[in-house]
Amino acid sequence: MFPLSRIEEAQARIGGVITKTPYAFAPTLSEISGSRVYLKKENLQITGAFKIRGAYNKIASLTEEEKARGVVAASAGNHAQGVAYSAAQFGIRAVIVMPESTPLTKVDGVRHYGADVILFGSNYDEAYAHAMTYCEAHGLVFVHPFEDDEVIAGQGTIGLEILASEERPDAVIIPVGGGGLISGIAAAVKQTDPAIEVIGVSAAGAPAMRQSYEAKTPIDSTSVRTIADGIAVRDTSPKTLSFILESVDRFISVDDEEIANAILFLLEKQKLSVEGAGAVGVAALLHRKLPHLEGKKVAVVLSGGNVDVTLLAVIIEKGLLKSFRKMKLTVTLVDKPGSLMQLTELLKSLNANIVHIAYDRTSTDLDYGDANVTIHLETKGEAHQNAIRELLHRHGYLSQEGH
Repeated sequence: MFPLSRIEEAQARIGGVITKTPYAFAPTLSEISGSRVYLKKENLQITGAFKIRGAYNKIASLTEEEKARGVVAASAGNHAQGVAYSAAQFGIRAVIVMPESTPLTKVDGVRHYGADVILFGSNYDEAYAHAMTYCEAHGLVFVHPFEDDEVIAGQGTIGLEILASEERPDAVIIPVGGGGLISGIAAAVKQTDPAIEVIGVSAAGAPAMRQSYEAKTPIDSTSVRTIADGIAVRDTSPKTLSFILESVDRFISVDDEEIANAILFLLEKQKLSVEGAGAVGVAALLHRKLPHLEGKKVAVVLSGGNVDVTLLAVIIEKGLLKSFRKMKLTVTLVDKPGSLMQLTELLKSLNANIVHIAYDRTSTDLDYGDANVTIHLETKGEAHQNAIRELLHRHGYLSQEGH
């Protein structure tokens, strides 16, 4: 098992730099899940994610000669910002290779800390391969996001903070991508209190580590596809898998729909901005993936909050539609003066608020003299939407719903 002493050394090394993030009770999530849930809010960390812990610990442990050479890293975003911030603290050069699909907010975050950014490849693993080539060509020190002892030790300090709380949990739920975070936290937890259950959660669209855990041997994926870009790792690390097999009790996955629901839940109910990777633990509880935890005290690590605002806008829009708070209709009516007013008066009578309207009289599938009106409505639940449909049908309107 990864040495507890290394994690304790890391805690002393990074203590003056990182934020000791809140570990707070979540009443609504507790009520829904039946567990007593506490959120470890690493989304409130300095760079918006836990990655700075491992990155700073690694860079702080470099020799002066290594620091003078500078560092290079590959990352989808959070490790990149951690490395960039840490390098800036020591005044050394940092080069970060990021996948071409990395959200702009994360790219800008890295550049803000003074690092050079190279966009390369369609996923983390392709960016990683390019970073290794660049590292060898330019003589820099590579800072791996998870397959490195100093990085793992830094991430494990989260476990020490959870254990130091008065509300010591019966179980800890941890996001899993490359496995560095759970390797460190699990080592801290199991060597301090072996009775605490350690549960890993991955994205269904990045199944390599879960499949490897179940097979007890490294299995790589051919591709990954998930909104949880922070844990979208294609290939399994034999190093972190060995730690996971030794200290993780259970491993599950959640799909993108469940992750999106968790992001929206955290935003609306907890007032927290959490990215997909950081929300997987909450997704597992919201969707009853861990029923054996009912009645138990549970810690959930929110690993990061650097969510792409464009993705967040899509999640909010879909969430409003799924929860019957928004409705999209296309209504065919006779194209003559007053027709649109008659339709809007009907909607007004049921207190349906129109937030968008578009008028089309030129589509080739329309009869001459007809028009399609596309309307987006704010509604007050499923019963309200059913009443709107019934009223339109009663008045002879043909309507088609959009999704």
